[in-house]
Amino acid sequence: MNIVVQKFGGTSLSTDERREMVIEKILKAKSQGKSVVVVVSAMGRKGEPYATDTLRGLVLKHNSDCGLRTLDFLMSCGEMISAAVLAATLEKYGEKPIVMTGAQAGILTDEQFSSSEILSIDENKILTHLERGSIVIVCGFQGVSNEGSITTLGRGGSDTTATALGVALNAEYVEIFTDVDGIMTADPNVVPSAKIIDEINYEEVFQMADKGAKVIHPRAVEIAQRENLLVRIKNTLSQHPGTSIHYSKNNGGSPYSNRINKRLLTAITHQNNIAQVFVIFDNDFKRESEFLSTLAKAKISIDMINFFLDRKVFTINEGQIPLLKELLEELQIPYDIKEKCSKVTIVGSRITGIPGVMATIVEALSRGGVKILQSSDSHSTISCLVPEEDAIKAVNLLHDAFHLNEE
Repeated sequence: MNIVVQKFGGTSLSTDERREMVIEKILKAKSQGKSVVVVVSAMGRKGEPYATDTLRGLVLKHNSDCGLRTLDFLMSCGEMISAAVLAATLEKYGEKPIVMTGAQAGILTDEQFSSSEILSIDENKILTHLERGSIVIVCGFQGVSNEGSITTLGRGGSDTTATALGVALNAEYVEIFTDVDGIMTADPNVVPSAKIIDEINYEEVFQMADKGAKVIHPRAVEIAQRENLLVRIKNTLSQHPGTSIHYSKNNGGSPYSNRINKRLLTAITHQNNIAQVFVIFDNDFKRESEFLSTLAKAKISIDMINFFLDRKVFTINEGQIPLLKELLEELQIPYDIKEKCSKVTIVGSRITGIPGVMATIVEALSRGGVKILQSSDSHSTISCLVPEEDAIKAVNLLHDAFHLNEE
């Protein structure tokens, strides 16, 4: 069988008109001889009746300490509603779709409620129905534990469901449909001249997702990369070919493309609500070790880490500031926190070993009067911490400096 997996997000399923567009995509794939597995998210966004956050609010407004197992049980309902409504719409076209929860689709997870990991998938649960010619609609974002508890996979879980099923079913490709034409060189709401990226490799899109771009969940990319699964990001509302995610020629070649990327960079992303933290130790290595262990136990994630003999400088999400302050004061460690920062990141697998990249960044931001508070890098990224009020300016300056607005 030539199996394809199509994932549709909440905005794609939110209205009758959009669901008809979803049906068109599904039936087109079937008419091309594909066996189709559809993964759905909960309909709509926060505030709409069946959105995941709306469902959470039903219980959290009465009990803010509601158990995660109970919350998972409730939140799984959003995808079930989407699946049933989409199946009913498909039946109008003479189809006999099969609707499956994550459990019925054979998705086994651990019991880390609200952020479960997929342990295995019994692909035969779905293959049986595909062999009979049925379109299979699977509830994304959910699975079942060995003990029979309904679990959810955390934010972006439906993306993870789609690529995990793609791997388990040996799918030809996975299509993730959303409300944009593909992955772009920057957030188009920030950079009006941002361009669609036709093709991108796994490492680059992983870094984009990890550094703030809301394109696909990083876990979904990791799953696809392990098996070299072709993933396409497409728009439910248009016929645009979208963005293909696969190995680049620099990573050993791709069976999907012969295109050579002439750009040095691929994209620029940014994250707001970042705080910069300075902690003073005066060469007290024992207190340093105690402090870092305390952070780990409190599950405070630190980033952009610069360690010096007398001090440590790092960033955290602003939501973790109260807990961090409490810990620092208990340990009697001097500190200073600068709030309202943003992390601006350039992404490109070709920047490794290329001289002058940082010089271009510094020159562009200096010319625009943007102060760099801190920087960090990896083999495919360079991140700069800037004042949050300058983040949009910084992204636009770098987008222009690296000519990402050119075809």
